[in-house]
Amino acid sequence: MVAVIDPLGAVPVFLEATKQFSVRQKRRIAVKASLIAIFILLFFIIIGQMLMEGMHITIAAFQISGGVILFLFALTMVFGDGKTEEEKKLIKDYHHVTVFPIAIPSIASPGAIMAVVLLTDNNHYSFGEQFLTTFIVILVVITTCILLLMASKIQEKVGVTGIIVISKIMGLILAAFAVQSVLSGISDYFNIQLH
Repeated sequence: MVAVIDPLGAVPVFLEATKQFSVRQKRRIAVKASLIAIFILLFFIIIGQMLMEGMHITIAAFQISGGVILFLFALTMVFGDGKTEEEKKLIKDYHHVTVFPIAIPSIASPGAIMAVVLLTDNNHYSFGEQFLTTFIVILVVITTCILLLMASKIQEKVGVTGIIVISKIMGLILAAFAVQSVLSGISDYFNIQLH
């Protein structure tokens, strides 16, 4: 979840999106964006599988397609301009930055949405495991919120280059998770045991 949400990667996007606001407004935006992101991710944790089953999409198909999308997303994190630079370009309206691009796609990214659906599959995970995943999601978003509240200090200490390096490492971890998701989907569909 840390890899897909990438809390530190949200910091430069937040700084760019809120540069015209006062310190008090920045705090409000950080908290509100985090709450919106939690709501979006919880919605997909609760409703995601029901939507898939209603559309007759097997979890194996979702694992494979989700894995491919996550892998492509991870490639953009590793080889592209980086998540942060790409999302900075999306900032056009400074009055609605709380929702876009801070809450979506900076915190609740497509990768994060895919990950929460895959990690709360009723067929593979018990209620306890799903509850733990939900708790971890909330914890990571709260961590992101804390980092956003400390954004200016973090940028001074780590620097833009440091944030980009960390984002690329998160991309590598995400790529490995994506490949594992594809392999799990193939093994489930063909009923193959992977070692």
